[in-house]
Amino acid sequence: MDSEPRRRLYDTQFWLLCASNFLFTASFNMIMPELPAYLRSLGGAQYIGLIVSLFTLTAGISRPFSGKLTDTVGRVPIMAFGSLVCFVCGLLYPIISSVAGFLFLRLIHGFSTGFKPTATSAYVADLIPENRRGEALGTLGIAQAIGMSGGPPLGSYLAQWFGLDVMFYVSSVFALLSILILWRMKETLHDRERFRPRHLVLEKSDLFEPKVLATFIVMLLISYSYGAVITLAPDLSDHVGLSNKGLFFAVYTAAALLIRLVASRASDRYGRVPVLKVSALALVGSLVLIGLANSVATLMLGAVLFGLSSGMNGPTITAWTVDLSEEATRGKAIATMYIALELGIGIGAYTSGMLYAGNPANFAINFYLSALMAAAALGYMTFRKSAAFV
Repeated sequence: MDSEPRRRLYDTQFWLLCASNFLFTASFNMIMPELPAYLRSLGGAQYIGLIVSLFTLTAGISRPFSGKLTDTVGRVPIMAFGSLVCFVCGLLYPIISSVAGFLFLRLIHGFSTGFKPTATSAYVADLIPENRRGEALGTLGIAQAIGMSGGPPLGSYLAQWFGLDVMFYVSSVFALLSILILWRMKETLHDRERFRPRHLVLEKSDLFEPKVLATFIVMLLISYSYGAVITLAPDLSDHVGLSNKGLFFAVYTAAALLIRLVASRASDRYGRVPVLKVSALALVGSLVLIGLANSVATLMLGAVLFGLSSGMNGPTITAWTVDLSEEATRGKAIATMYIALELGIGIGAYTSGMLYAGNPANFAINFYLSALMAAAALGYMTFRKSAAFV
């Protein structure tokens, strides 16, 4: 009985979206493991924490704009703009020769994730009925996880054997392919408006969707750890003896891919909040393990558990956000959730970079602090009583 609806659920548009999402995610993730060493080579070792925090700053700032534009101009143009930013930045990294120029480019690069994921999630919500959104977002997340797991080791391989410039140019090629796929996709927003400068003027009501306050708080607390992990994992990998700094990212995203393959419909069956509670508990355990890591085996075990948590969290909290929102303000609601994501990652990245200060003895305190944030999210979901948690 379920096979026929499943065939109709995933049409050509959905699979094109998955392909575009894979290429986009691989594009900006493949350069991440090599950026700390690249910044040090420019003389900016003390600014490692800004690699991620500056990126997330502009991503967060652009969310209200992307939400409004997604709800007015359309889903596809906003997705294309995000990929275009990745394409241009990949071409510019090789010609940057100063710390200031590098940090400025990280600011510009952040607009990519400020725009594309907002429109992508809205596009999926337009295509998929409510009782299958968790499954569909999990399937989309598989494509994203493949990009996240394959991008970093590919980037490190390219950097080691062909140099950083080649890595950056390949990143641009992936982004360009993402754009070309989007050209073949149909727009799902009805009553689209032609872009006008007035669309960039925000009202107070455009900045935040109060209906998704619960998802905002949970995402903010959970994503703090993502900023810490992205910032410190390359140096921690080197500290325990891993030569390929992208391996940690490959392992954790492979674990995220696995859990999405076997449990993509869990939140549709059991509810969004119960799945998120399990995810938060797994996140606490993973961060404690990573904080204790003094060997490759312990670090990889922590990476697996971190990936399982991430794989459960991503599509579930997005589906929860869509459930709580109204169709007319869906883009704004998703943008609100992503503001929390970028804010949490940015604070986590900046704080961990400052506390780390290049001293391996400070790895543990950073990950224990991240575990405390994840435990706070678990406590909020457990003891908070409101309609959003039903």
